[in-house]
Amino acid sequence: MPRYILNCFLTIGSLLLCALLLPSRLPGTVLLGLGPHWLLIWVVAWGIKRQPWQGAIAGLAAGLIQDGMVLSSPSHVFSLAIIGFLTGRIDKDKYIQEDFISIALIVFAMAVLAETLTAIQYTILDFSRLIPIWTQHQQIAIVSALLSSLWAPVIYYPLNYCWHYLETEE
Repeated sequence: MPRYILNCFLTIGSLLLCALLLPSRLPGTVLLGLGPHWLLIWVVAWGIKRQPWQGAIAGLAAGLIQDGMVLSSPSHVFSLAIIGFLTGRIDKDKYIQEDFISIALIVFAMAVLAETLTAIQYTILDFSRLIPIWTQHQQIAIVSALLSSLWAPVIYYPLNYCWHYLETEE
């Protein structure tokens, strides 16, 4: 029972830490005014070793937290839930080698997808701004994906180690 409680505290605490890091612009984490998508990195770290439905629920929770922080449209719930689901669908034995490159590539692809889903939502909300939205989308998607994939190991490896340790001790 204490390991279960410790696992809950680790999971919730790391999610809240990533949420608190989201609006911060720490030195070395900013490029063109954009920072890493810390909650997306957390969702990938959570979903990579779990079932698709668990990843989707984690993405839903992270999206609700982010929506509560920014209070704007469009919602982040949809994109993060999709990211969590897709991350859970990745064939872990085939594609995940527990190295920097695998996790960085997955985070990169998921960040591009998340930004694309957000741009689609912006387009639906205001179709008259179609050209500016998609012009900005290219820059935002690439910068977000680069920064998120570079910073992914900072979140992934400690969490993965702790979750693996707690799982093997039970």
